[in-house]
Amino acid sequence: MTTNRSIPAPHPHVPHPHVPDTLVERLPPLSRRLMLGAGAAGLILPGLARAQSAPSGGGTAGNGPNDAINVSGAHNAPIPIALPPFTNASAGPSELGDQITQVITADLDHCGLFRSIDANSFVPNSVANGVPVWANWSILGAQALVTGSVTDQGGGQVRVEYRLWGVSQQKQLQGTAYTTASGNWRRIAHIIADDIYQQMIGEKGYFDTRVAYISVSGPPTGPTRRMAVMDYDGANTRFLTSGRSMALSPQFNPTRQQLAFVSFESNNPRVFLFDLQTGARSVVGNFGDMSFGPRFSPDGSALLVSVSHGGGAMIVKYDLASRRQTALTDANSINVTPCYSPDGSKIVFNSDRDGSGDQQLFVMNADGSNVQRISYGSGRYAEPDWSPRGDLIAFTRLGSGGFGIGVMKPDGSGERILSQGYLEEGSTFCPNGRVIMFYRQTPLRVGNVSHLVTIGTDGFNERITPTPTNATDPSWGPLLS
Repeated sequence: MTTNRSIPAPHPHVPHPHVPDTLVERLPPLSRRLMLGAGAAGLILPGLARAQSAPSGGGTAGNGPNDAINVSGAHNAPIPIALPPFTNASAGPSELGDQITQVITADLDHCGLFRSIDANSFVPNSVANGVPVWANWSILGAQALVTGSVTDQGGGQVRVEYRLWGVSQQKQLQGTAYTTASGNWRRIAHIIADDIYQQMIGEKGYFDTRVAYISVSGPPTGPTRRMAVMDYDGANTRFLTSGRSMALSPQFNPTRQQLAFVSFESNNPRVFLFDLQTGARSVVGNFGDMSFGPRFSPDGSALLVSVSHGGGAMIVKYDLASRRQTALTDANSINVTPCYSPDGSKIVFNSDRDGSGDQQLFVMNADGSNVQRISYGSGRYAEPDWSPRGDLIAFTRLGSGGFGIGVMKPDGSGERILSQGYLEEGSTFCPNGRVIMFYRQTPLRVGNVSHLVTIGTDGFNERITPTPTNATDPSWGPLLS
């Protein structure tokens, strides 16, 4: 059975590499008598569709999760995978094929679960009539091999097809072809990398995603802060606000093409919604005081907002359809940065309500009842983010060693710091919950520099995500659909 998902076309205000009228084909397993692509059945779909499982047949195709590698084992010993450059229709060099292979390789290397084998070690002519010469790949220690080709279809269209092979099993695990506009090649590469991840690891990848963040530019004494969105790896940055008013704290709606963010228009911080399809903005609620720290509910129908009142701040639930406001806490203390659990039953937030003198993390029911403190380490805790897997809560902690990014279980146990530095804040999980992005600020002789950084929840595989300017406040969006 093949599962497909399609993407609605974005509005010109927010361009995105959409894949219209993409032809997606499931490629059957190959024999030495069957040339690549022959006999494949096609299905024309509106928008971008993705086939998530390979066909079975003849005892040569994979069985999906049954062929998956244990993730903890992959952390200790990354899966060796061979990714020769995609070729053209004549099996010759292809510049676009080489670019696609580079993106797939970078994606798989990013997660730390794969180790791409040096292409200089490949034995020439190790794919014959589209089928691997198994001995040539086994001798390199490859557990998996990816082969592919790019064919110019004319009229600005290309056909990209790939096959994932299990070297030890000597069989095809996945085979898919896409016919689409040539400008969508990077998006196709991310989708292929996600498919490889899912086939080999047994869970969904996170490469076909976007990250919203705050771009910081200009002089240190008066920086311009614009909301921006990019592919997860830093490509295709688009600026969404002009910078005339400071923007902060963007958050993706998990089910709609929408962002919530804080704008300082008229020097009064308020929460706004930004429609990624139309570019339209609208203010959230009429709270009468400053509102900040927005977070969507898991179904995207409501927002949690912190609202200042007197000397404190309360957490308010705002229903986007009815515009009904429900106070979940009082403002007798500072209650801020709320975040739902993935099932919507709990909310984690930080507060100084217990009189300890420091901000701590608390968990309450979604209706505001049964508040329980969960953080007890030294220092101040802030900005909790609940993992999509439900197993961890990420946070910022300010202690004697400076700022740090850490994780703990939802009951507060198992606390550990993943990274620590001069200023580290704003953690956000990728969709499968295995990687965290945050921002790190480093002081310079004049001013500072701010980078977006990713790190595994095990504290390994730290990487800087390139951005055209300084960057803060990341929000990792869901898998594109």
